[in-house]
Amino acid sequence: MYKNIFFIGFIWVAVFASTHSFAAIDQWKESYRLESLSQYDVAVKIMDAIIKNESKNDFAVMRRGWLNYLRGKHDSAISDYKKALTMNKQSLDAKLGVILPLLAQQRWNEAVKFSKDVLKIAPWNYYAHVRLMVAEEGQKRWKTLAKHADEMYRRYPSDATILVYLARAQRWLGDNGAARGAYIKVLKRIPGHIEASQFLLENM
Repeated sequence: MYKNIFFIGFIWVAVFASTHSFAAIDQWKESYRLESLSQYDVAVKIMDAIIKNESKNDFAVMRRGWLNYLRGKHDSAISDYKKALTMNKQSLDAKLGVILPLLAQQRWNEAVKFSKDVLKIAPWNYYAHVRLMVAEEGQKRWKTLAKHADEMYRRYPSDATILVYLARAQRWLGDNGAARGAYIKVLKRIPGHIEASQFLLENM
């Protein structure tokens, strides 16, 4: 009899745990659904509830940071990503994440710092390099950007974004011939690219 009671109790605990797990997964699913509908404010509230129950979940904090970034709450996004970084100091995701709201606020020096922090660990991380190039453009460091973009192009020759930054730097340096060549390469990768097409029309 006691064995049966124990077995029934075990089954009840297992069912309760499974139900709780599925409910938590449903919350995550709903946050993604709301994000797809651009309902970021409501999605953030769901993440608040998740974080309340999962206080040590750095991914949940980063996800809230992402949603805060999308809804233009850049200070809150920065705070979330930095909080996630204190929870997991090895997180490249958190370092990459915090760069986005910093760029949005034109806090170029801080964005450069976090980008270079990532590159110390992962020297050719694509996202860190692209975000660093955005900061270099913001700082109007055209020679630095041109050299940086050229180095990246050699490693990611199929990427159009890198070529756009290369072309912009060359334009600002007054080398329209080199910029034209870079924009032609952009159009070979993304036919109809607006910026490249416009430049070529104006510099035929």
